Amino acid sequence: MSEYAVSMEHITKTFPGVKALDDVKLHVKPGEVMALLGENGAGKSTLMKILSGVYTRDSGDIEVFGKEVKGDLNTKQAQDLGIAIIHQELNMCQHLTVANNMFLGREIVKGGRLDTKEMNRQAAEQLAKLGITDLDPNATVGDLPVGRQQMVEIAKALLINAKILIMDEPSSSLSNAEITEMFRIVHELKNMGTAIVYISHRLQELHHIVDSVTIMRDGKYITEGRFEDFTMEQIIANMVGREITNQFPRDDVPRGKKILTVEYLNAGRMVRDVSFDVYEGEVLGFSGLVGAGRTETMRAIFGADPKETGEIVLDGKPISINSPGQAIRQGVVLAPEDRKKEGLCTKLSIRSNIALPNLDTICNIIGKINKKIENAIIERGKNSLTIKMAGPEIEAGSLSGGNQQKVVVAKWLARDSRVVIFDEPTRGIDVAAKVEIYQIINDLKKKGIGVIIVSSEMPEVMGISDRIIVMCNGKITGEADPRHTSEEEIMTYATQFGANAS
Repeated sequence: MSEYAVSMEHITKTFPGVKALDDVKLHVKPGEVMALLGENGAGKSTLMKILSGVYTRDSGDIEVFGKEVKGDLNTKQAQDLGIAIIHQELNMCQHLTVANNMFLGREIVKGGRLDTKEMNRQAAEQLAKLGITDLDPNATVGDLPVGRQQMVEIAKALLINAKILIMDEPSSSLSNAEITEMFRIVHELKNMGTAIVYISHRLQELHHIVDSVTIMRDGKYITEGRFEDFTMEQIIANMVGREITNQFPRDDVPRGKKILTVEYLNAGRMVRDVSFDVYEGEVLGFSGLVGAGRTETMRAIFGADPKETGEIVLDGKPISINSPGQAIRQGVVLAPEDRKKEGLCTKLSIRSNIALPNLDTICNIIGKINKKIENAIIERGKNSLTIKMAGPEIEAGSLSGGNQQKVVVAKWLARDSRVVIFDEPTRGIDVAAKVEIYQIINDLKKKGIGVIIVSSEMPEVMGISDRIIVMCNGKITGEADPRHTSEEEIMTYATQFGANAS
């Protein structure tokens, strides 16, 4: 009997014009959490799609609990082997109950009808095995927070007797409390003997749960070993092929004139009397717990959500913003938290994504696109942001996370925007691409553009910001200089639920 739950050797996979995997190997033991690490485009997802039966391998050997997997593996066969995958973007039917989602495709039928009572009983039983006793199997999944939905996905995997669980960026959309709960569940799964492949770009969280690491780069296997035998610098160097000495590059620029003033902004329950200023030559960071009102504040400023009261002053002049279109025309733009749903048309080309919000500047009086102007703004975005792409006609959704974010920024650079708001700018992006995004932010502030970033990652908001505003329960509860503060002080501000706005 093999010591490994999964053993993959000499795996290759080629797509038209691209060798996605080149002689890759991977090993995971029962009861072990193995972190699969690498930049976007390293081949991690392709390898996991082969293991879960979504893709077929061109060549190579796969063994599951010592038994060779012969021929092409499909998703049903992978399930039968005890392999389950939890995707970063959860595949849940939002309108169905917890139990119905867990039994989707495997419904229990009695007398020609769904046996809802039995499905609820078994769903509650599986949730209880994970220590979750306060989740009603009759609850509608769409009404649950993301962290709870993820627990449903894990319980669903246990229901099919999954012994090998692949978790793809499981913490990217979770609050700190939800991450802590997820770590507890992962330890429960380890104790049950489940082999876990854990994919994450949030390297700081690995020491909480990871036993071993496998590192890939450019479709190739680089190294593997016990997590404790690597320093974080060694992990990063293996991922990117070079040493990154400064994960959070921050260029010091003299603070200039005031660009933006927001006064007594109110928008629903989560934005209450919010006031702040943004200056040339600085990055203003917004910190706080999930649900503090940071994203809601930015959406209200951008006109994506209605404002009740408040004044916005840009370059000394009061402006009216009641829609994103008005914001864009006046030079206030937003790179949203969910770039795939709100920042990009993923099925359209890179060219179309950059051109769409700029049609007023690239079309003539009768509405015909000036190709010369369009080509110029696309070339400007590609070169200034080093967007890695085969050409501007390819679908934006085919790009890596970092390059998708660059396309979002490129469309705003074409307008000479005055204020650029980044909401979770590096979510789901690898460490090297993060540094590139930080450099773009530095370049914007050097040009005198007002930059605001919202981030749930404390090291990021402290590392890239020149000034930090902290929110809690819809109000501003503190302001800090990241060079003269601590994470503890920021967290103190972030938990002042009874405080008045400052």
